[in-house]
Amino acid sequence: MSEAQLEILASRAGLAVDWIDANGRPQRVSPDALRAVLKGLGHPADSDKAIAASLQDLARVQQDKHLPPLLTVDVGAGLDLARYFAPGTPCQLHLEDGSVLDLELDADATLVGSMPVGYHQAHIAEQHFTLAVAPTHCYSVAEAVDSQTARAWGLSAQLYALRRSGDGGFGDTQALEHLARAAAERGADALAISPMHAMFSADTERYSPYSPSSRLFLNSLYASPGCILGERALRSAIETSGLADELQALEQQSLIDWPAAAKAKQQLLRTLYQDFRQGNHPQHADFLSFRQAGGEALENHCRFEAVQAERAANGESLDWRHWPHDWRDPHSPALVQFAQDNGEEIGFFAFSQWLIARGLARAQQTARGSGMGIGLIADLAVGADGAGSQAWSRQDELLAELTVGAPPDILNRAGQGWGISAFSPEGLKRNGFRAFIEMLQANFAHAGGLRIDHVMGLQRLWVIPMDASPQEGAYLHYPVDDLLRLLALESSRHQAIVLGEDLGTVPDGLREKLIARSILGMRVLLFEQDHGGQFKPILDWPDNALATTSTHDLPTLNGWWHSRDIDWNVQLELIDTPTVEQWSEHRLRERQSLRQALSQDPQNFRDEVRNETDHMIDASVRYLGHTRAPLVLLPLEDALGIEEQANLPGTTDTHPNWRRRLPGAAATLLDNENAARRLELLAVARNQAHERDR
Repeated sequence: MSEAQLEILASRAGLAVDWIDANGRPQRVSPDALRAVLKGLGHPADSDKAIAASLQDLARVQQDKHLPPLLTVDVGAGLDLARYFAPGTPCQLHLEDGSVLDLELDADATLVGSMPVGYHQAHIAEQHFTLAVAPTHCYSVAEAVDSQTARAWGLSAQLYALRRSGDGGFGDTQALEHLARAAAERGADALAISPMHAMFSADTERYSPYSPSSRLFLNSLYASPGCILGERALRSAIETSGLADELQALEQQSLIDWPAAAKAKQQLLRTLYQDFRQGNHPQHADFLSFRQAGGEALENHCRFEAVQAERAANGESLDWRHWPHDWRDPHSPALVQFAQDNGEEIGFFAFSQWLIARGLARAQQTARGSGMGIGLIADLAVGADGAGSQAWSRQDELLAELTVGAPPDILNRAGQGWGISAFSPEGLKRNGFRAFIEMLQANFAHAGGLRIDHVMGLQRLWVIPMDASPQEGAYLHYPVDDLLRLLALESSRHQAIVLGEDLGTVPDGLREKLIARSILGMRVLLFEQDHGGQFKPILDWPDNALATTSTHDLPTLNGWWHSRDIDWNVQLELIDTPTVEQWSEHRLRERQSLRQALSQDPQNFRDEVRNETDHMIDASVRYLGHTRAPLVLLPLEDALGIEEQANLPGTTDTHPNWRRRLPGAAATLLDNENAARRLELLAVARNQAHERDR
């Protein structure tokens, strides 16, 4: 078999045969790995004949003179169409506002003219396409807080961890409203929350917010129905379903029992739906309007949920790739018949989506109405489960036969497999980036900002064949400039900021592209050390990235200071004795270095009443507040001084990932002595930084 032809095919399919690892060493993808990944991309390569046929197919697409459904361009720039048309070819542009521009290609066959920002319909030589004209940058923090020198601050919270009386065992949008109001009263401009993507209603054992069924819809378990339907309707449903004692017991638990709590919440929602259907509820017209506006995408998601519910009841596979052939196509006659036969069940899932969407909208309105310049910052997971709703409904645009992860590095010598699927670069282009645009619109809908998990995925992702090890993957490249333009366009239209989680190996040139688009990177205190192990001085922190003390995948400041993360790794036998000793010695040096950096501020470590840990957290909060970061986000766990972290990477059920609850009601949580002091320290430091830098 010709390896040269195989590598040519891989390159033309967007795969990197050669790459540089996290240690700066050149690596090369093996031929067997290339063949497996190419198969997952839809380009068979298991023989010379298959390679030749796949090369022919790609060449046919790349030589096609027909315009793709959508092209992107920056406002004020020209669009090169020399591949498709001759100079002087006339073009008619139907703008979003209904007006028409008559243009023609210039001497270089470039479309130029005063094309405004937006999605416009272009007609040229009997062909037509959508032209997405993007602003030069995303909506910025400075614009959001109306200040040329933005020095804003906010909190970050795991939504499920919030508490309120009557929550039934985990946080919901009503608790989020309470926290948003309390944070705004203390001067916060933002509240970043964990992902709220739709999960699998039929499988309550799956609750990691970063492995969703769909990034187009929301997790209906987080709905607070009393806020939408009224407390009387809620109390009546609880009484009818006999759930009062169970909900109260679940609420008292220190760790979330997701299967039990989800089952109880779903039973409550079903009771509410039956009452809603039978009565003449004043919100019924709004529900119908919501369902109509959701269109085909919402209908498909609800049908998917209904099919999974039926199959779960029969003990059959929930993975759509194992369904009967007719059911794998969302548009098949069999699915149409199923929808007709199961209208009530599908209506229930639409009702659940309506409740959570309206509840999230209320939370954002509360945040902004209470004075926040940004409000909620939603979290966009890097992918969706290949067995889920989004992969089923957008099969040509998602790679359901490949999973996403990371290659081996110094921290994960075996690499990582995240069990989620990514977009297909070719499928996105074929379908006019429909799946990407609708995902952005869905996640911007009720937020003032969007955090993009693993933002490197806009340029490349490490994709792995199903059932293969992470070492057998390859980097797949994406049309990064198109994606960034669409992101800037949607950010501008929704007046929402964009944060890019760029922790890890960042490909060359990406950070520069993000900075140019006003997409903030992310800097974590625990990582901001130089090669000598010294923490960076305050003014060495960049002004193009948010600053934070920690993340959900890292130890809290308290936990880090006391090596709680190392203790967990020892307890779970994830590391050997030499590694324990190495990590512990390194942590001791880090602690000394951090204390040295924090001690340079004479305001720190003065009060002899508080213990060393409290001093360290207070000083770290003040330290971040004085940086040039446009936005500082303080995790609630660090505001409160909590020791345990939300998620321990590399574990599933041996550590209580995504199950920890916060100590106290969301409405009064910030009245906690430690939290109140630290928020005041942060607010003062941010004001001082603003005065210094303006």
